[in-house]
Amino acid sequence: MQPDLAALVGSRICHDLISPIGAIGNGVELLALTDGDTGAEMDLISESVQNASARIRYFRIAYGAASEEQSVSRSEILSILAATARGGRINYIWNIAGDQPRRLVRAALLMLQALEAAMPLGGDIQITQDGEIWVMRAEGPRLTVDNELWGNISAPPMGFRYTAAHVQFALLPSVLAEAQRTLQFRHMNDHLIARF
Repeated sequence: MQPDLAALVGSRICHDLISPIGAIGNGVELLALTDGDTGAEMDLISESVQNASARIRYFRIAYGAASEEQSVSRSEILSILAATARGGRINYIWNIAGDQPRRLVRAALLMLQALEAAMPLGGDIQITQDGEIWVMRAEGPRLTVDNELWGNISAPPMGFRYTAAHVQFALLPSVLAEAQRTLQFRHMNDHLIARF
């Protein structure tokens, strides 16, 4: 039985957007209670709006359709990753020059979410190229890898039940195939490497 990917994607998007949207609501409530200086409240609202906007831009590429001729500019990628990292536990280092095919960027953003799932305490993820191969190296304390989820990327099983938090693992096999890439994954004690 195939997972209901549309429902999982919807759940994932809702889950990731609820926190910044909730903070916007809290900021508005705080603003309503004050009768003077609103600096801290406005900062909270502004930061939350930026966070929500970054996540929506991220999801548009990661979970949206990508045709062969579409590309994403380096400046847009850097902007999305910088805004996504702001206030978070993950630092993204994008070391790929120039505009890139949207299909590859889509695969990279989903792979980032897969790597993040193994980094409960945060860390750094570097994205580089080795010739035509994209290399993602994740470093952080106490990496926790779900070998079954990672194995499913290369050999998707029939009937496996994904959760909304792991929808990226369900999507990666078809997204990598669409980009004509295969995954090579290594887990060391202090880092992870995903090549595609």
